[in-house]
Amino acid sequence: MAAAVGLLLIALSGRYGYHRDEFYFLTAGKHLAWGYPDQPPFVPVLARLMSAIDAHSVVVLRLPASLAGAGIVAMTAPIAREFGASKPAQVLAAAVMALAAIVLAGGHLLGTTAFNLLAWAVLLWLVIRLLRTDDARLWVPIGLVAGIGLLDNTLVAFLAFGLAVGLIAVGPRRHFRSGWLWAGVVVAAALWLPYLVWQAQHGWPQIAESRAIAAGQSGTSQPRWLVLPFQVLLVGPATAPVWIAGLVRLLRSPDFRWARSLGVAYVAVAVVVVVTGGKGYYLGGFYPLLVGAGAEPALAWVRRQASPRRAVVSFVVFSLPVVVIALPVLPQRAFMGSGLVGLNWDLGEQIGWKAYVQEVAAAYHNAGSPAAIVTSNYGEAGAIDHYGGAYGLPHAYSGQTGYWDWGPPPASATSVLAVGFDRTDVTRYCSEALQVGRLDNHHDFNNAEQHRPIWRCQLRESWSTIWPQLKST
Repeated sequence: MAAAVGLLLIALSGRYGYHRDEFYFLTAGKHLAWGYPDQPPFVPVLARLMSAIDAHSVVVLRLPASLAGAGIVAMTAPIAREFGASKPAQVLAAAVMALAAIVLAGGHLLGTTAFNLLAWAVLLWLVIRLLRTDDARLWVPIGLVAGIGLLDNTLVAFLAFGLAVGLIAVGPRRHFRSGWLWAGVVVAAALWLPYLVWQAQHGWPQIAESRAIAAGQSGTSQPRWLVLPFQVLLVGPATAPVWIAGLVRLLRSPDFRWARSLGVAYVAVAVVVVVTGGKGYYLGGFYPLLVGAGAEPALAWVRRQASPRRAVVSFVVFSLPVVVIALPVLPQRAFMGSGLVGLNWDLGEQIGWKAYVQEVAAAYHNAGSPAAIVTSNYGEAGAIDHYGGAYGLPHAYSGQTGYWDWGPPPASATSVLAVGFDRTDVTRYCSEALQVGRLDNHHDFNNAEQHRPIWRCQLRESWSTIWPQLKST
C-alpha cells in the first residue's frame, strides 16, 4: 500500500505545475540559512538538492514528499500492531491512511507537511513502544527524531507539549524522573538550537507569522470554530469512524490505560490549536496513531455489519472523492470548471504561473525595462525568479517573509515594475504610477493572482525609507 501511494503521488506530481510555496523554497534554497521568518531550514535544503538534480522538473522536486507520503502509510501498520491489531486490522489501518486526504495532499507538494506527518508517525510509534514496554532508553531516539522533525516544522513542539500534558495528567509520571527522558530532551534541543538562535537574532519572526495565520491572512487559514469539524475531512468522512473509535479507545478502554496519555495529548493539542487560531491540519500528525488504535474495533464492527467484499467496495467507492479533491486527478481544464478549488485551495495555486510571468515580461519590456521588479508576495517573486530568465527578466524583489530579508533593490533602482499591488499601495510609494498590464492565466481561472495589476512606478522616496514599510508575513 505504501508503494502504491508513493507511485500514485509520483505519477500525478507533474499534472498541473509548481505551487507558490515551492517557488519560495527553491529561492530559499539559494539563500541557505539555519532559519527563515516562516520556517526551519529542512525543506529549502531539500529544494536545493532536488534542484541540483533537475532544476526544471516539478516531479523531481516533489519526489521526497512523495516518498514521505508512502512512509506515513508504512508507519501506520506497525502503530496498529503495537495496539495488538491483527494482520487484517493492520491492513485496514494502512488502507485508511493511504486514502487520507492529508497524506495525499501533503505528499503531493514539496512542503513541510509530509515530512512533519512522517516525523509524528515515527515519534508516536516510538512513544507507544516505550509506554508498552517501559523501555526508557527509547527516549533518546525519540529526542533524535524530534530534533530532526523540528528542523522541518515547529509543530513537533505541539506534539511534545501534548505528550507532556498527557503524562502529567494520567501518567506514567515516573518517566519524568528518568535520565533517559532528559537525555532525549537534550538531543532534541541541541538539534533545534541553531534554528532558535537564528529566530532570536532576527526578532522571532515565526511568532509574527503565527499571529498572521491566526488573523486569517493565510490562504488556508480557518475560523476557530471550523478547526474541529475540519478533522473529519483530514482523513475522509467515510473513514472518520475509524480514528474516532481509536480516540475513544485510548481515552476509555481499560486495556489501553497504559496509552491513555496519548489520547489526552490529542485533546490538549486540539485545545491549543483552537485557542491560538492555528490551522485544522496541525492535528494531522495524530491520525496514524488514532487510526492504528481504532482499526481492530472498526474491523470487528464491519464484520458484524457486512460481508468483507461489500465492505471493501464501499470503502473504495466512498474514498474516491477524497482522492479527486486532494490530488490533480482531473485534467486541468476540468478542474478549473469544477469548483473544487473551494475544497482544495492548494490545487488552484498550481495553475497559471508561467502565463503570469509571460505577462510580467511583456509589461517589463513594453515599459522600457524598469530597473527593478518588486512583487506583492513571494509567489509572484518566486515564479519570476524561476521562469523569468527565459524571458529576459531580472531577479525579483518582495517584502514578504524571507524575500524581505534578502534585501531591497539597489539604491539606484528608482524606476520599478510593481507586480500585484493595489493602486493605494502604489500611489503611497510612487510619484508616478501607470498600469501597464495585469496578470492573466488565459483560462479565466480565478485563483489568488488572476487579474492582479502591473504598474510602471517612479519612486518618491529612497529604498531605505520604503523597504521597512513593505515588510509582511
